[in-house]
Amino acid sequence: MVRATRFLSSTLGTKTVVAVTGIMLFGFVILHMLGNLKTFTGTDAHGVPHIDVYARFLRTMGEPMVPDEFVLWATRVTLLAALLLHVGMVIRLQVLNRAARPIRYSHRPERVVSTVAARTMLASGVLILVFVVIHILHFTTGSLSMLPEVVPEEVYANLSRAFGVWYVAVFYVIAAGLLGFHLYHGAWSMFQTLGLDNPDRNQALRWGAALASVILVLGFCSVPLLFIIGAMPEPVP
Repeated sequence: MVRATRFLSSTLGTKTVVAVTGIMLFGFVILHMLGNLKTFTGTDAHGVPHIDVYARFLRTMGEPMVPDEFVLWATRVTLLAALLLHVGMVIRLQVLNRAARPIRYSHRPERVVSTVAARTMLASGVLILVFVVIHILHFTTGSLSMLPEVVPEEVYANLSRAFGVWYVAVFYVIAAGLLGFHLYHGAWSMFQTLGLDNPDRNQALRWGAALASVILVLGFCSVPLLFIIGAMPEPVP
C-alpha cells in the first residue's frame, strides 16, 4: 500500500493515472461515436429509428439480473469519475512541473517539438469537462430549459429538434473539434507514458493518433451538420 501510494504521488504515477483514465475515456468516445452513427441507419420494421432502439438497449442492458438503467448509470458514474480524475491529475502535473522550475526563464526556450495541442491540453481538457456537463444536462436530464426540449426515449426526435437550431449545432461541432484536438496529443502522450513509443514506430503512432482524431471529429460532427442542412428525414410523430 505504501509503495502504491508513493508511486501514485510521483510524477510517473500521476502520468500513469492520466494515461489509464485516458484509455478508458478514449474507448468510450469511440463507442459513443459509433452509437451516434445509428442516427443514419434508418428505422426498424415498426418504424422506430435505430438510434432509439439502441438507446433502449443501453437503458435495459443487464435486465432482468439488474434494475432498469443500472448498468447505464453505473457506466456514466464510472466515466465521469474517470474524467474528473483525468483532469485533476493533469492539473497536478502542471503544479508539479511548475514546482520543479520555480524560477521562470529569463528568455523563453525555443519549443522544438511542442505543439499547440500539447501546450493547451489543460485548457482544452477543462473546456471538454464543461461541455460534458452541458451535454448531460441537455440530452440526459433535460434540465436546460433554454435549449430545445428533450423527450425521454425519443432520441432521433431530440436530435432533430436540438440540431435544427443552428447555434446548438455549431456548439456541438466546435466541441467535437476541440475533443479531436485534445485526443490527438492525448493519444500520443499515452503511448509515451506507457512506454509504447519507439523511434522505429513513432511516426506511425503519430499518424495513427491523428487519423483516429480526424475520424472521431468527422463522426461526431456529421450528426449536427446533416440535421442543420436539412439532409436528415423529419422524425415520424
